[in-house]
Amino acid sequence: MALGRFPTPIERVAGLAPHLWIKRDDLCADPIGGNKVRALEFLLGGVANCDILVTVGSAGSTHALAVATYGKRVGARVLVGRWTQVMNPASIIVADRILETASSAPIQKTPIGAYAWAWRRRLRGAHWIPAGGSTPLGILGHVNAGLELVEQLDAGQVEEPTYVVVPLGTGGTAAGLALAFAIARKKIAVVGVRVVPRIIGRAARVHSLADRTARFIERLARAPVPRVQSRSIVVVQDRYGGAYGRETDAGRAAADRLRGASAIALDATYSAKAFSTALDLASREPTVFWLTFDPRILNAMTTIPKQQ
Repeated sequence: MALGRFPTPIERVAGLAPHLWIKRDDLCADPIGGNKVRALEFLLGGVANCDILVTVGSAGSTHALAVATYGKRVGARVLVGRWTQVMNPASIIVADRILETASSAPIQKTPIGAYAWAWRRRLRGAHWIPAGGSTPLGILGHVNAGLELVEQLDAGQVEEPTYVVVPLGTGGTAAGLALAFAIARKKIAVVGVRVVPRIIGRAARVHSLADRTARFIERLARAPVPRVQSRSIVVVQDRYGGAYGRETDAGRAAADRLRGASAIALDATYSAKAFSTALDLASREPTVFWLTFDPRILNAMTTIPKQQ
């Protein structure tokens, strides 16, 4: 299902660090962009008017908001099982948008409760959209994203980076980008800045997702696909802040610097924490920060019309 406008632009922000570039995936679609759109192009394929979709996420999950927004576009009813999190100004706005857009979005006390709620809806025939869209099918969108960046490198739009920095949540974006760079034979390390509990934000999990996606492509293409090497995925552990959604001083300072230089707003849950790492790396090596959050979410959203 075509949802986005690609390729997304890549911009240099030399005023903040000598070798810093930003991949503007926030601009990939209307009314909201961000990395979830690429996965949903695959995960919503075949969804029709009056279908029921069910997914899960935290109270202020941008994944849940994207599923609700674009599921509603095709006339589907979207059900979201949510769980509590530490709230910040951005996540409060996202949580309100989910309530406005989804057909039902109750908040359970724990992720287990939210998954159990969603499972009961799946048993009744609802179409399942995995948390974060991080399955081999959804990760194909992020493989395309990495190959898109490679084309921009080959066209001379950006110097070849040593690092591409992304927030590390369910891991689909990092896995897809790393697999794309392996396919293109590019020695670019994907740096995932962990913003979720350690049991989810693990390098081993990202490698597993990349390997499963490579095998998925091999089955479809009937041709071998290169595997991601261990050194190609780096997980930064010290920017988490102790709880999902909790603001950090480093993230807040990094977000203030970017907003002052470019007027781009970052969210405290994901992108601000990752950008603080990107700033550090870009002071030494060519670095691309992958902007997975659309700051337009923080403003009044335009209602998407239902497809006829």
